[in-house]
Amino acid sequence: MSEPRVFLLPDLGEGLTEAELVSWHVAVGDEIAVDQPIAEVETAKSAVEVPSPYAGIVTELHGQPGETLDVGKPLISVMPLSVGVGNDADDAAPAPSPDDHAASSMSSGSGRPDATPGAASSASAASEAAAETYREEEKAGSGNVLIGYGTPGGHGAARRTRARKSSVAVAERTEAPAAELSKEDELTLLRTRVPGKLGAVISPLVRRMAREHGVDLGELSGSGESGLIMRRDVEAAMRTAAPVAEPEAKPVEAPERPSAQPAESSASSATDSRTGLPISARTPVRGVRKAVATNMVRSRSEIPEATVWVDVDATALMELREGLKANGTEVPGLLAFIARFVTAGLKKYPELNTRIETAEDGSQEIVSFDGINLGFAAQTDRGLVVPSVRGAEKLSARELDAEIRRLTQVARDGKATPAELGSGTFTLNNYGVFGVDGSAAIINHPEVGILGVGRIIDKPWVVNGELAVRKVTELTLTFDHRVCDGGTAGGFLRFVADAIENPTSLLADI
Repeated sequence: MSEPRVFLLPDLGEGLTEAELVSWHVAVGDEIAVDQPIAEVETAKSAVEVPSPYAGIVTELHGQPGETLDVGKPLISVMPLSVGVGNDADDAAPAPSPDDHAASSMSSGSGRPDATPGAASSASAASEAAAETYREEEKAGSGNVLIGYGTPGGHGAARRTRARKSSVAVAERTEAPAAELSKEDELTLLRTRVPGKLGAVISPLVRRMAREHGVDLGELSGSGESGLIMRRDVEAAMRTAAPVAEPEAKPVEAPERPSAQPAESSASSATDSRTGLPISARTPVRGVRKAVATNMVRSRSEIPEATVWVDVDATALMELREGLKANGTEVPGLLAFIARFVTAGLKKYPELNTRIETAEDGSQEIVSFDGINLGFAAQTDRGLVVPSVRGAEKLSARELDAEIRRLTQVARDGKATPAELGSGTFTLNNYGVFGVDGSAAIINHPEVGILGVGRIIDKPWVVNGELAVRKVTELTLTFDHRVCDGGTAGGFLRFVADAIENPTSLLADI
């Protein structure tokens, strides 16, 4: 009889190491299918639904809503569906098909390539076919992709899909039988496999070598195709790791459950030693707030930043928009117009559309890009996120407006992908919506510049030697002094300011 299959929380993209369990979509005892959503989790990037790679009966849920789970730790245990007394879907012999060919007995989502000891010869042949099918389908991919998890069908890493092979294929494969996996090997594979990474480990030799020398496969980054862990990766880990007396066995029956971490714990009975005041609550820093905090600390510690600013007369831009509205034309938002000016400015001053990379030996390089992914700060219920418009330099003001609105909505819904949230090359921040005039913003690491726009308000302004009331805003540019000096930063800021004051010069493609 099969053991429950333990599905580990997969890597949800961008190297994220943890996720908060928001809710379960299934319960213990439920029958589930392959790719059925089983839980909703929230990462530092977005909220996503996690589908199951296995079909069967849910035997255990490894976590409670509100807990923070580590990537690679147990999420759910699933028992394969039985097809007969003492047999399960993986151990059954193939049933005859209408054309007298045997169909594969490997169930959808099955991960066991070995046969039950003592089975009939036909079951043994089917087992060998299943083993080969397993390896082939690990490479083929189901095509079901979830933010950083899942597989590009037919192009690399894979989850298993239903096998449908004829007896002819079975006969061919039994001539050169594949190496059978022991229960212990299979368990090691199951617990170290991160979905979407070609099974992480395929070779029994590699798994056995890792087990005998105490190497944790879950900590290795494979050097093979699509992240496949090779023998050389284990040998390298053996050379650098301290000797381990005996690797600890990992029972399937009772996987370690992550410790509970409440969203907010009351501490009204405690007193703060510094202030002498009662502590009303302690709120863990996690999710988006944790990601923002980490990124801001890194930015402040690594980037020697400087800030320049200028007041700008935005009257002409405001009048242009009002004129377009009066003509019944669909008018882009102000942020889209400014985004159009920013992309033009970055083309002229490409030093601000770069990134600093530091090598292991301490040497640094300035990496330039052939294109602009313009990020913009968006406030959501989950915190501040920075989605980016990819290829922004190719878009008109209207196209920029449409993409900004789309990305803002998906970010607020928690459905933005890592590519949409982590691929920016320069950031535009409209903090004027909060009713403030200026801000010395922190650069969104690893970018090298961020432009802030304050509120647009009526101010006294000198026009042609006379005092007038004009629509004025403040632009603030914070930049990495390693990639450029004040002349470049000032030139870019002045370019954008001039475009706002004389918008028609750049908006022929509105």
